[in-house]
Amino acid sequence: MTDPRCPWALSSAAMGAYHDTEWGRPSRDDQHLFEMLLLEGAQAGLSWATVLNKRENYRRALDGFDPAVIASYGQSKLDELVADDGIIRNRLKIASTVTNARAFLQVRAAFGSFGTYLWDWVKGTPIVNHPAPGDGPPGSTELSDRIGKDLKRRGFTFVGTTIVYAYLQAVGVVDDHVDGCPAKSG
Repeated sequence: MTDPRCPWALSSAAMGAYHDTEWGRPSRDDQHLFEMLLLEGAQAGLSWATVLNKRENYRRALDGFDPAVIASYGQSKLDELVADDGIIRNRLKIASTVTNARAFLQVRAAFGSFGTYLWDWVKGTPIVNHPAPGDGPPGSTELSDRIGKDLKRRGFTFVGTTIVYAYLQAVGVVDDHVDGCPAKSG
């Protein structure tokens, strides 16, 4: 009997657990939305497995993904992060955590929550796609193009359309579980 889950979920126990409990599940929780935004930005040019395996190190290094704390980081903290071999030590990605924390707080102040801002793009209802088991999801869509441009306009970095699409999948704004996957919502 073959496993009906999305094929990528079968690559490791960690990927399977992430798929089964988190990926594609609608989240409106600002803390989780911020965490995933930072992690998806860290993934740029790398595999999700690499970032997922470092997630707890990121949580430790970035003060539990608290945007208010991260927004206050100065150069000494950034230098400390660059020296932390538990995370991806790319200076631009590390600096983007501070930039994105500040932009996140501004969006949250303007909309009441980041979740409100994000979910307003889809009128509060997830987009449910129906990929076949052999189909890979698109790298981007018109929606991820628009959100990425708006996030950049609001001061975010590492929010290109491909990163934004992966983010939308991760937080359940888009459900790209393959048809027949037990985690499929609709």
